[in-house]
Amino acid sequence: MRITILQTDAKWACPDVNVAAAEALIESAPQSDLYVLPEMWATGFAATTPDVACTNAPLRWMQIAAKRKDAAVCGGGAVKEDDGTYRNRLYFVTPDGMTEYYDKRHLFTPGGEHLHYTPGSRRIVVNYRGVRFLLLTCYDLRFPAWMRYDGDYDAIIFAANWPESRQEVWLTLLKARAIENQCYVIGANRIGHDPQCTYAGGSAIITPKGNIIATDDRQEAQTVTADIDMEELRSFRAKFPVLDDRDTVMLTQTSRHH
Repeated sequence: MRITILQTDAKWACPDVNVAAAEALIESAPQSDLYVLPEMWATGFAATTPDVACTNAPLRWMQIAAKRKDAAVCGGGAVKEDDGTYRNRLYFVTPDGMTEYYDKRHLFTPGGEHLHYTPGSRRIVVNYRGVRFLLLTCYDLRFPAWMRYDGDYDAIIFAANWPESRQEVWLTLLKARAIENQCYVIGANRIGHDPQCTYAGGSAIITPKGNIIATDDRQEAQTVTADIDMEELRSFRAKFPVLDDRDTVMLTQTSRHH
């Protein structure tokens, strides 16, 4: 499977501008099976101002792009529920129109996100073209128990707005999550600025052995592409079955698989 990360430079609260930029990026990218965008890619990370990020524009564009490109598109935005609560939502849209979503479990308390959003309660795994993807968002990366492999996925997607000041932590944890769960990891980060932070990108696709097979150090909007191989993954897990010796983690939340 070919995966392309669309590393965007989100202009604050400008969904039309950001959708146009994503369109240009996806058209310049290699034809892929899956395109992955950062967290709140169409508006910027509105941790304390959720209304800024509540727009249908990104999801509509993802649905159109998925059909046109015959590929899945994954990316996040904010949603206001009927009960008035907000969710930091990561969508996974397939070419046939299926839309699945994951609501961010670990809200970024140092930035006040927990005061404005409601955390999700479900682990979401999407099965697409023979690959099982666990969907996660940014701060979730720091909490390995929530994503501990339970025989249920092959790759983890992290859609993020991870700041430049903690860039080394981003890359270190992406590798760690790949190694400890013997899975591929796709980390989609942004570049640029918002009212709170500066972002340095570092989007990467990482193998189950912790090797980076695609990234680019340039701090600019760009695409990052690599192929992942399920046969190679199954062979590695069989030859080096460390997952059989993992500690059992009892998740208190409901898992959902597709």
